[in-house]
Amino acid sequence: MELSRVIPLLSRLVAAPRLLLWRRFTQNSTLFLLHNSNNKSKVILLLKHKQSKALATKAAAETRTRKNMVKAIRVYEHGGPEVLKWEDVEIGEPGEGEIRVRNKAIGLNFIDVYYRKGVYKPAKMPFTPGMEAVGEVVAVGPGLTGRTVGDIVAYAGGTMGSYAEEQILPASKVVPVPSSIDPVIAASIMLKGMTAQFLLRRCFKVEPGHTVLIQAAAGGVGSLLCQWANALGATVIGTVSTKEKAAQAKDDGCHHVILYKEEDFVARVDEITSGNGVDVVYDSVGKDTLQGSLACLKLRGYMVSFGQSSGTPDPVPLSALAPKSLFLTRPSLMQYTVTRDELLETAGEVFTSFASGILKVRVNHTYPLSQAAQAHTDLESRKTSGSVVLIP
Repeated sequence: MELSRVIPLLSRLVAAPRLLLWRRFTQNSTLFLLHNSNNKSKVILLLKHKQSKALATKAAAETRTRKNMVKAIRVYEHGGPEVLKWEDVEIGEPGEGEIRVRNKAIGLNFIDVYYRKGVYKPAKMPFTPGMEAVGEVVAVGPGLTGRTVGDIVAYAGGTMGSYAEEQILPASKVVPVPSSIDPVIAASIMLKGMTAQFLLRRCFKVEPGHTVLIQAAAGGVGSLLCQWANALGATVIGTVSTKEKAAQAKDDGCHHVILYKEEDFVARVDEITSGNGVDVVYDSVGKDTLQGSLACLKLRGYMVSFGQSSGTPDPVPLSALAPKSLFLTRPSLMQYTVTRDELLETAGEVFTSFASGILKVRVNHTYPLSQAAQAHTDLESRKTSGSVVLIP
């Protein structure tokens, strides 16, 4: 039988044929008996030796390819949620200093929307989005120590590509997840929790007596900021869009909650602070709130703009900061977890704060990874609150 006819026959027979028997039939040919465990079908092949060698080589290559194929979300062009495509991708094996991780839970964050839209530019197209996940180590690169198969690890920021069943990661960018923390919880708190940590503890160090304003206080990061700032002894003011979210913000430690659709948040902050303003504003909304946020600051106050869910803010001239000697910063988590020590310290404080009860996590929404487009739609339309997790 010609090899060109054998391969199509095998592909119809099985996804992964198993050789049950082979025997030299003549001086120039070999008899093969192949079996499919799925449908129990069998086929007998009589091949010349050269053909059998070529078949074995091709079968081995196809087996390796199947082993490395996983489902993932791919983006070929920037745009709306519809550009998120559910596809088969090949991921390969971990190299030196790398691990292969089978994801158990994937955190959805607004930065994923920014990359999808093209606000932030990926290194190449097409790309797999996602900046946060928790999973099990299933393979370790050559010579790597400190990580073993079966470890549960988490990562956030730095390496993009978590919208996949499995992925290859630098071992230096993952942290061990305490066994007491469920993977879904860890995936919901990793990036958001580390963001809250560096914003409150290092970008502007919140202390007892400070008054802080948190825009989008019921969002994934906003919820954690409210809880943590309250625990640090600050007076917390938060803005939200609905009464339901106002109740959540109050439960999260907001002393004063402002429904920004019903009242002018600048006027309300002025009233709450008796005209003094706040020490710091944490603003992830961007275009719709930045100017108002600046107006809420006291003398020498800190404006921390860490997101732009409503769009890119208009440029702020330096002269606008002069009347009150304001500070303005646009920080990113990646610049606060540059070293391994910084990463471990930041993640460690997040896990410790969760374990001690300082932080509680609301995983209010879960979606199958294949429905990432719907999750993006709901996130952008502000139908979600708390954390959103994708399940492979």
